[in-house]
Amino acid sequence: MWKSWKLHTDVRELSRRRQFLREHAAPFSAFLTDSFGRQHSYLRISLTEKCNLRCQYCMPEEGVPLTPKANLLTTEEILTLARLFVKEGVDKIRLTGGEPLIRPDVVDIVAQLQRLEGLRTIGVTTNGINLARLLPQLQKAGLSAINISLDTLVPAKFEFIVRRKGFHKVMEGIHKAIELGYNPVKVNCVVMRGLNEDELLDFAALTEGLPLDVRFIEYMPFDGNKWNFKKMVSYKEMLDTVRQQWPELEKVPEEESSTAKAFKIPGFQGQISFITSMSEHFCGTCNRLRITADGNLKVCLFGNSEVSLRDHLRAGASEQELLRIIGAAVGRKKRQHA
Repeated sequence: MWKSWKLHTDVRELSRRRQFLREHAAPFSAFLTDSFGRQHSYLRISLTEKCNLRCQYCMPEEGVPLTPKANLLTTEEILTLARLFVKEGVDKIRLTGGEPLIRPDVVDIVAQLQRLEGLRTIGVTTNGINLARLLPQLQKAGLSAINISLDTLVPAKFEFIVRRKGFHKVMEGIHKAIELGYNPVKVNCVVMRGLNEDELLDFAALTEGLPLDVRFIEYMPFDGNKWNFKKMVSYKEMLDTVRQQWPELEKVPEEESSTAKAFKIPGFQGQISFITSMSEHFCGTCNRLRITADGNLKVCLFGNSEVSLRDHLRAGASEQELLRIIGAAVGRKKRQHA
């Protein structure tokens, strides 16, 4: 008798708990879930189109034609959109560019984002030139994650690739990030045949004494309008190179939505990763959306379709209308990029 009463009570308790969770769990926003069930909890916001470097694979020497300032998102518009996305379930925002750290109010933007309830991570992807100078203020404002782009450890080659001086500033930025306790400090290295594939082992060796996550990125060179496979160094080839030097290399488990395959050399402080955007795409677990500096929502980095949130904002769209527009764009996201 007592047993059946206890069972009955347990079942009641369980259904009460389920009911409570149903009522109180914030269900993930339908607006940010696409037709393949991918939940987009990660938003990248470009703060500027400008950059203080001219990397060969990214920008012509004379720069690119810039969007008139009036057509770029204002700080208030950036924060309005961020607030809306976080309310719907985005818990990670990464600030990108151009070079985000040349935006004069970047520290203030981080401080305002930090106040958004539900936002767990505020990251930045930077070329590192202004990092050492700004990082103490950015950290105080709430910056929690850092990715630094660096494609060579040879100062003269750095100048050749980025067409500017500044190698030592970038290294200073990396060391400042470590000194301030960021762990891991992610270093993004685009690997290009004939340019820096001979530096893979030097980059990997950095992780011995430093808490770095050096991420080797497959570069897919696009010449005019055709892929040029000759310059591409595949993940498999990079991994082989590292394995020959360190056969004891171990695979490290990564989060489901991670774009990187991570490895560790036993006894080293940091780790290395490979971002295989070309040879093994990670579209199936993609959880990211992007807002460009001029306010376009891109649901896929490699896709061309964009919808202008800026225009709708400026036309006075309500929050519900904006969500409908965002939801429609996310709903059109394809299974994978071309």
